Amino acid sequence: MPQIETRISPSSSAFQANREGMLALLARIQEYEQRAVQASAASRERFARRGQLLPRERLALLLDPGAPFLELSTLAGLGLDHADLDKSVPGGGLIAGIGFVSGVRCMVSVSDAGIDAGALQPKGLDKQLRVQELALENRLPYVQLVESAGANLMRYRVEDFVRGGQLFRNLARLSAAGLPVVTVTHGSSTAGGAYQTGLSDYIILVRGRSRAFLAGPPLLMAATGEVATEEELGGAEMHTSISGLGDYLAEDDRDALRMAREILAKIDWQRGVPGFGEAAPRAFKPPRFDAEELLGIMPLDHKRPVDMKEVIARIVDDSDFLEFGENYGSATVCGNARIEGWPVGIITNNGPIDPAGATKATHFIQACCQARTPILYLNNTTGFMVGRSVEEGGIIKHGSKMIQAVSNATVPQITLYCGASFGAGNYGMCGRGFAPRFCFSWPNAKTAVMGGEQAARTMAIVAEAGMKRKGGEADAAQLEALQQRIIERFDSQMSVFVTSAHVLDDGVIDPRQTRSVLANVLAVCRDAQAAQPQAMQFSVARP
Repeated sequence: MPQIETRISPSSSAFQANREGMLALLARIQEYEQRAVQASAASRERFARRGQLLPRERLALLLDPGAPFLELSTLAGLGLDHADLDKSVPGGGLIAGIGFVSGVRCMVSVSDAGIDAGALQPKGLDKQLRVQELALENRLPYVQLVESAGANLMRYRVEDFVRGGQLFRNLARLSAAGLPVVTVTHGSSTAGGAYQTGLSDYIILVRGRSRAFLAGPPLLMAATGEVATEEELGGAEMHTSISGLGDYLAEDDRDALRMAREILAKIDWQRGVPGFGEAAPRAFKPPRFDAEELLGIMPLDHKRPVDMKEVIARIVDDSDFLEFGENYGSATVCGNARIEGWPVGIITNNGPIDPAGATKATHFIQACCQARTPILYLNNTTGFMVGRSVEEGGIIKHGSKMIQAVSNATVPQITLYCGASFGAGNYGMCGRGFAPRFCFSWPNAKTAVMGGEQAARTMAIVAEAGMKRKGGEADAAQLEALQQRIIERFDSQMSVFVTSAHVLDDGVIDPRQTRSVLANVLAVCRDAQAAQPQAMQFSVARP
């Protein structure tokens, strides 16, 4: 068995420094995530007066007890809703993730109505579009718990209004793809947002609380002079007895969530399909090394080298890794393994990608497609090798072949940013722009076109040459100031606290939880492959 032998020393000062740095980043992430939870929970008294449950209480009652729930994009919008990062509330006004409802694996989207009445926060639109995309790609039923004030008119932007139409288009596409859309409307679903309720296959409304109308009483009076109450315009009883918008009338939040669970239990989603919803295909052994050690392996300084096989040894079954082409393009590591029994091809880097490494990776990607094996990219690269010798060796054409293979792979591709992801290496290693099925980050990950110091030196050389062409002399102080500005600009944008805020990944995960997260999404990918939803030409229309 090709088991990986470790060479790290957990007692070394370098390991301990890495570990302390990673723990500090994790603590910072958890602080931001908890801030969103607390901001929502601060509305508890108001919700209680209305006889309502808080959004996270609703989610807990919807999901199967004890079953895994993979929450997505928890840092969405961080720092974009407030100039002071210490006061920013992340999450985009939305709680979303993959979990089980009555034994059915679903994509779940919950309006966080405890924060700004559920109005979408900065990047909330991008987060919601992303989870809809994941539901479509992975053939997951879509369950949404809606209570939202809609767009924040004080932050109105026409581009968000136009792009927001994709939310409704995606709901129609989900239904037409044979993926049930189940909606509980706990409160407001108004104006354009009313279609979030209307474009659903199963709609549950709550007596005395649900509101769905295109124009509320103030807008109605302003537009037509007509006077009507919210209940008359769009209450639950009206919609379940007169308009036909609602299918089920619930007495309160708990009753509505019970109904949602019963719907998922009754529709016989893919039960009896061979291979669907199965557990890992066979018994497996855990890694031979402690996942705790993942905290100390990755240096926080991306310029320091690391052997990515040490990471592989702590996430794959029995630390068993069959390396492909070990002695050819050895800085690019490819090989086969299993994670909780699920087969996976792994590609990572112990240095820049050279022509041989790109060629090997291309071959390996195509072989995985032939065998229908999902591919995991452990993204840690400063990019493709540069220099005269590699240009002569065809780095552009070989790198292009790797990018073509990534772009056209026919198997699920999963990306995990473990360290640096710079330049075209981000593309060759299936960065977010190449639509990996799932994309996660470790807290130390950095993403940029290049390192800040490299960018600064490059621009200083260009600026100095420009001055000389004009007959002047380079001003050392000016060049130094230019370099410092560039370094600060690059450094301020490359951390996960920025990239994840912009929904450029599906969330930041604790390195110690890598194996369980990967096993979860590999199972999702396998279910998607086995699923046989009844696609239709049109989505299910209201009566």
